[in-house]
Amino acid sequence: MTRVAVNGVTGQMGGAVIEAAIDSEVVVGFATSDTDAVDGVPVVHPAEAAAALREYDVDVVVDFAVPEGALTVAEACVEVGVPMVVGTTGFDEDGMGRLKDASEEVPLLKATNFSQGIQVLQRLISEAVETLKDYDLELMETHHNRKVDAPSGTASSILDVIQEERDVEPVYGREGHAPREDDEIGVFARRAGDIRGEHELVLAGNDEVLSLSHRAEDRGVFAAGALDAAAWLVGRDAGWYEFGDVVDA
Repeated sequence: MTRVAVNGVTGQMGGAVIEAAIDSEVVVGFATSDTDAVDGVPVVHPAEAAAALREYDVDVVVDFAVPEGALTVAEACVEVGVPMVVGTTGFDEDGMGRLKDASEEVPLLKATNFSQGIQVLQRLISEAVETLKDYDLELMETHHNRKVDAPSGTASSILDVIQEERDVEPVYGREGHAPREDDEIGVFARRAGDIRGEHELVLAGNDEVLSLSHRAEDRGVFAAGALDAAAWLVGRDAGWYEFGDVVDA
């Protein structure tokens, strides 16, 4: 069985990874809280990650934390030579650069979403945006009320896919006198309740509307996908990988 360490183990996604681990074994977790263990998994401070990776003979790290904590553990992975799956979002340019540097030393897979459905959605969006060149575009996402970054990492990834096909400028919400420009895409973030994740792209024109959307019903979808990515990453050469590589395999 793949021996997994979970960064952000005390969070909701950390707990979901522990619960979803069937063909893998979560042997240690990292968190800044004073918790000693989560569901029987010992918890270590991220500053002690390198020593813990050695002590627990970890094969791969699965990360759902905050950017600074993810970067701390990434440095430990480089020190020990352990692959890392990064699900944390909200990195700034410097943080992404540090992850890229880490990927030159160890296998590192970065994804904003570990759903196979989202991977298919992104491919459908690419085709739709390329084909319906004159249609207006609006992108909406909804998540639980505790999510701190907006728009979501998945919405940002969808926006990247769109901008590969069309030169559009994102407008994050509208207020007051705000006529729509031909080369813009509205991007809207909603936060409410315990919604796991909803993303929708609307393409409108020619007296018709095409809506492409995805809704996650349970966090276990993302946890299972991250564990699939972790098992796939073990034994790979150092480099930068994406979840689409796992889905295609």
